[in-house]
Amino acid sequence: MENREPVITIRDLRMKYSDRYVLNGIDLEVFKGQIIGYIGPNGAGKSTTVKIMLGLVEGYTGEVKILGTDISSGDISYKRRIGYVPEIAEVYDTLTAKEYLTFIGELYGITREAADEKARRLVDCFGLKEAYNSRISSYSKGMRQKVMIISSLLHNPDILFFDEPLSGLDANSVMVLKEILTLLAEQGKTIFYSSHIMDVVEKISSRIVLLGGGQILADGTFSELKDRSKEGSLEQIFNQLTGFNEHRQIAEAFVAAVQEA
Repeated sequence: MENREPVITIRDLRMKYSDRYVLNGIDLEVFKGQIIGYIGPNGAGKSTTVKIMLGLVEGYTGEVKILGTDISSGDISYKRRIGYVPEIAEVYDTLTAKEYLTFIGELYGITREAADEKARRLVDCFGLKEAYNSRISSYSKGMRQKVMIISSLLHNPDILFFDEPLSGLDANSVMVLKEILTLLAEQGKTIFYSSHIMDVVEKISSRIVLLGGGQILADGTFSELKDRSKEGSLEQIFNQLTGFNEHRQIAEAFVAAVQEA
């Protein structure tokens, strides 16, 4: 279900930290219903791109439009239509899941009662029903991650930004979340998905954007990337395009050091 009017437009995006460009001329159009696998080595600029789009980082040059709004205009109304799961989430863990999720719902203009009713249904789907009234401080990492995912979806956003969303989730929950993302995309939601877990990115993404050295090295479906690089898996394509092929040597040096007397 794609509409040719882009929901995200990025033109010549550049961001400099000290004397190094972490983003050096990014051009990207993202459309309704796409699941974008946004990948790259550490330091490639993935998180910086996402934080700029969320309005969390300033000082960039270039143009960024979200849902038709130039985010440099000062109009932040677009933020009501996006959801975000950061890689490292800061949760008010002295609150219960009920308190936290109804608070988030109210921030988005949902009444406390409606937020509570919706949150109950969502936590039940994720197997958190018994812990709904328990403090988040008592939760495991996976349980916290489920609360973050629910909080990002509570207001039914049009665009989702997920940074390592599977962190801490058990195998069954990973399968459930992958199905959720597929169904949301079929309903026209746009998902911007950043992860180092290549096999998941390979399976769920309708389009993969590979970042390296602050620039886009590849952009296309997995099949297109595979045809272009003549490699079999996304991990192999990633290694070929980013020039990283020393994993075996590094692993051997590491194990040798571990085994030294």
